[in-house]
Amino acid sequence: MNPATVELRHLRYFCAVAEELHFGRAAARLGLSQPPLSLQIRQLEEMVGARLFDRHSRSVALTDAGRALNESARRILRDVDTAMAAARQAGSGEVGELRVAFAPTLMLSAFADMIRRYRARHPGVRLDLRELPSAEQTAALLRGDIDIGFAREAGPDARLNVEPIAREPLMIALNRDHPRARQARVPVAALANDPWVLFPRAIAPLLHDHVLRLCQEAGFVPRVAQESRETYTTVGLVGAGVGVTIVPAGVSRMGWRRVVYKRIPKASTELSMVWPAGPSRPIVETFLAAARRDVA
Repeated sequence: MNPATVELRHLRYFCAVAEELHFGRAAARLGLSQPPLSLQIRQLEEMVGARLFDRHSRSVALTDAGRALNESARRILRDVDTAMAAARQAGSGEVGELRVAFAPTLMLSAFADMIRRYRARHPGVRLDLRELPSAEQTAALLRGDIDIGFAREAGPDARLNVEPIAREPLMIALNRDHPRARQARVPVAALANDPWVLFPRAIAPLLHDHVLRLCQEAGFVPRVAQESRETYTTVGLVGAGVGVTIVPAGVSRMGWRRVVYKRIPKASTELSMVWPAGPSRPIVETFLAAARRDVA
């Protein structure tokens, strides 16, 4: 026997006859007429060098050689079907690993619901979720450490695709004992003499500039009493009375009892999906499409 000459069709035809034990029924099942099926089985027997079926006028039975081949052939066909299904799923972005980074506080926004829905629809994808400041996402994408980033105020970069998908309101965060905490509206200008708690510019340069611009438009430069790299710490410092700050609206869901939030009219931060320029893997394209549907 020369195994290189055996084709999958030979094994499929053989298994159909072995299951039906009838050439006519096997041929009908395969969508063939009986003579071509019989010819294929004879070719397989020649390659094996032994009869695979005992053919009688009213019955067909497996020989010892046929029984030995039947078990292995079925296993081979199952493995092939499994491999083809896995390849199709990978090709359509349904399986594999996807590394997604998100800016701090995004899990307090609609982003969390989007991730939940994606996981439910694509159980074969292993999501590696990483919290990364927006500025660090660019470097991680270019190094190949992550596949997709969700960044605030992402600037243009020829090496990356940047697709805005949502806007989130910006809010003033005040200690509940602040003199203006009970006001329905607090203009940014009213905080000109307050100490501020602010994140370093390196964390999210464009969002940092946006906050400073809001203050400058209100006629002052904020006096930063304390810098904080972590949003949770920032809000905690506001709750401790260290200063005031401006945060995305989702931060209000943290539930700090000593902090109140005031909407800034017409002020918001842009959320963008960011991924490397050029062809993308199917799993990336599938995720991007799901994210677009969720924010549409």
